[in-house]
Amino acid sequence: MRSEFAMFALGSVALVAAVGYFWPVFYWVYIILGPLVLVGLYDMFQPHHAIRRNFPLVGRLRYLLESIRPALRQYFFESDTDGKPFNRLQRDLIYARAKKQRDTKPFGTQLNVYGEGYEWTSHSIYALDAEAIPHDQRLCIGGPMCKKPYSASLLNISAMSFGSLSGRAVEAMNLGARLGHFYQNTGEGGLTDYHLKCGGDLVWQIGTGYFGCRDESGRFDPQQFGRKAVIPQIKMIEIKLSQGAKPGHGGILPALKNTGEIAAIRGVEPHTQVISPPYHTAFKDASGLLEFVKLLRDLSGGKPVGFKLCIGSQEEFTRICEAMVQTDITPDFITVDGGEGGTGAAPPEFSDSVGFPLREGLAFASDTLTGYGLRERIKLIASGKIATGFHLFRALALGADLCNSARAMMMAAGCIQTLECNENTCPVGVATQDKELEKGLVVKDKSARVEVFHMETLRSFVELMAGCGLAHPKDIQRKHVFRRVSMDEVKRYDVLFPSLRKRVLLELDAPDYPMQYKGLQPIKVEN
Repeated sequence: MRSEFAMFALGSVALVAAVGYFWPVFYWVYIILGPLVLVGLYDMFQPHHAIRRNFPLVGRLRYLLESIRPALRQYFFESDTDGKPFNRLQRDLIYARAKKQRDTKPFGTQLNVYGEGYEWTSHSIYALDAEAIPHDQRLCIGGPMCKKPYSASLLNISAMSFGSLSGRAVEAMNLGARLGHFYQNTGEGGLTDYHLKCGGDLVWQIGTGYFGCRDESGRFDPQQFGRKAVIPQIKMIEIKLSQGAKPGHGGILPALKNTGEIAAIRGVEPHTQVISPPYHTAFKDASGLLEFVKLLRDLSGGKPVGFKLCIGSQEEFTRICEAMVQTDITPDFITVDGGEGGTGAAPPEFSDSVGFPLREGLAFASDTLTGYGLRERIKLIASGKIATGFHLFRALALGADLCNSARAMMMAAGCIQTLECNENTCPVGVATQDKELEKGLVVKDKSARVEVFHMETLRSFVELMAGCGLAHPKDIQRKHVFRRVSMDEVKRYDVLFPSLRKRVLLELDAPDYPMQYKGLQPIKVEN
């Protein structure tokens, strides 16, 4: 690390000087030692490579391996199925776009087009001019009860807390969000000075621990919430019901990361493992959730309020929709996280085997809202491994209005997927509270990469949309996406995920009442 190298450099120079005093011929060692020390000092202070800043001289080995890929790195050190959150091709694409490097590739697709799960879009021979379509597509979030609607980008930073991320990583993402005119979700760890310092738009997430707005017993404190919710930089409020990494399980902050600073922000005991409860104490049922939505909207001065969940029990989500119809209280947005989502440490069973994947959960949420006649009042946000223009296109085809991205934004900010997020040893200073490691991350440099990644991904999305002959995101439909379900069978998304007719779930005797909703006894309301 930096301090160890400084000690090595000073010690080595001093040792050679001391020995050379008695044997002058020994001064020739400076011919080798001098350049190495100078290169290491340069690494310590250059702003672009966190590995070299944190591990001067030694960190160059990583870039040596990259320089001779794919012959060495690809075939001896990693593969497309190395178990990391993104495969090699996706990682290289994210890094290239964040650095505004060439993101084209030779020799065509490197994917198995005949493999089960391969997906593609239907292009048009009457493609449109992508340059004539605005690349900064935006969407207004705010239902009939919202007094301060927010114009959001189609791609934003998903929920990641200070605590799981370092302060510099939070700052870099927020500055990137300000430069690129999109929002950053605070995560459930609470609102911090790192979120507010750079002036980027924020979505304040309220989790089951109510960090930043809790009383001494850990329950929701309306007064604390109200004082912070009116901060102009906070544009929306999100209630976290569950997350894709561990749906049905509380959040985990390892004791190693729970510093005195974090404990003060969250209102917990420092240097202890903090586990958020898997349920909210502010409400107990669907109607209570909606009343809580209304309370937060009122306390924030009418800002958009929504909730985030990974779809689990379909019946529970349906009951929430029924409660919306009965009470006429609706959230301004719903964020649907996929069971494959999440960047933090999670129990393997929950991470791998609990919760609907994004595609199924997103389609179900959109269809259920449509079936109850609520879809036009509520915006849907998709969160779960969103990294490319195609991922955006696919999510919008399934019913999303906009998307959040966590992993890709982390990688744009410098993450190299060492998978040490829960060990406090992140070598690039992204997911650590070790101040020495954190110094490797230069906010100005990494914020520019976050901004550029956002811009280039939206550019690729617009080009893809134009290639399909579509002029606006609202024109994207499920029929535009295909999936190979077996070696000899391909299905369109509108076949795999058939849409519901508007308000069909309010009709007891509708002939096209879908089988997955049978037995739920839908409510009857007047038109």
